[in-house]
Amino acid sequence: MPIGIKDKVAILGMGCSKFGERWDASPEDLMVEAYNEAMADAGIAPEQLDAAWFSTHMDDVGTGRGGTPMGIALRLPNIGVTRVENFCAGGSEAIRAAVYAVAAGACDIAIALGVEKLKDTGYGGLPVSAVGTYIPQWYPNAVAPANFAQLASAYQRKHNVDPALLKRAIARVSIKSHANGAKNPKAHFRQAVTEEQVLKAPIIAEPLGLYDCAGVSDGAAAVIVTTPEIARLLGKRDLVTFKALQVAVSNGWEMHSNEWDGSYVHTARIAARKAYAEAGIANPGKEVSMTEVHDCFSITELVTMEDLGLSGEGEAVRDVLDGKFDADGAIPCQIDGGLKCFGHPIGASGIRMLYEMYLQLQGRAGPRQLKDPKIGLTHNLGGQPSQNVCSVSIVGREGV
Repeated sequence: MPIGIKDKVAILGMGCSKFGERWDASPEDLMVEAYNEAMADAGIAPEQLDAAWFSTHMDDVGTGRGGTPMGIALRLPNIGVTRVENFCAGGSEAIRAAVYAVAAGACDIAIALGVEKLKDTGYGGLPVSAVGTYIPQWYPNAVAPANFAQLASAYQRKHNVDPALLKRAIARVSIKSHANGAKNPKAHFRQAVTEEQVLKAPIIAEPLGLYDCAGVSDGAAAVIVTTPEIARLLGKRDLVTFKALQVAVSNGWEMHSNEWDGSYVHTARIAARKAYAEAGIANPGKEVSMTEVHDCFSITELVTMEDLGLSGEGEAVRDVLDGKFDADGAIPCQIDGGLKCFGHPIGASGIRMLYEMYLQLQGRAGPRQLKDPKIGLTHNLGGQPSQNVCSVSIVGREGV
């Protein structure tokens, strides 16, 4: 059995740009914004970086392919820069590569950075990317809201949930996230919303309304990692270390068999199970302090609570309505506002999620600060319920 990475790699510094309609900034500007904050937080010089991983999905929108866009924008000292892309989980994939490089001893200090500039396309949703030669011959043509609306329909049918009750629970997810995002100066959307606003909003794909959908944004985030020993030599204390990094990828089972009922995300359950085992977590409902999950749509967050084992089967609706995942609940979710309030610059979102966990664990989250969190979990989903990449990462205080 692999021994895993628990407590072998620490976060040395992190940075995050302001997310939003950043007409004032190029992708390079956003990279610099996140990088400068991360470097200042780490307290190191560029010459101390050994390797870099660069996450961006829409390579033809402003950034370009390869590692050179990051190397040139940041004037990195001719180190290796590897571009990674894994749908919406690309940011988490960049983190995983940097952490594994440090854990393996291949480098002492590594950086992972993600950026996306989606608003410049002028398109209201996510730009359409190439899916290869053969997929269009057999895969149903659908857009993201429709795909995740089907998740809601399947969940409602499987658990025999009253449609109006499910709609209220989905709305509560959005209300909670907007309340949190209103406290975050880096969020795209910073206004609270009411239940009436959410329930009466225009329908995008039944039962998902306008406020049940994450926005399209520009943004960047960066993380610098090293070993705990090096971090202490550099004067760091109260270290935040990685406990687990797991990725699960669809293999076609969901689409090519009659076993999957469409009410959950199969890969999320696999990645969560493996992450808990790697981190040594036996009871996630008691041991996980907080989460940042991939709420591309509010139904996704609700279903994810069951996929992560933080709600029982069919119990997430009641847990959400009871406030279990509110800022003052048992397991707060989306303390920074989530994708719902940050939008989803594809290459940056996974690292942005980690940024909030890092701030919370160091007691630096300002008005959003939770009381004494010890373990944080991020869930980053790329694709759609029937075919996807899912990353589950767990971080926490060193030694916890």
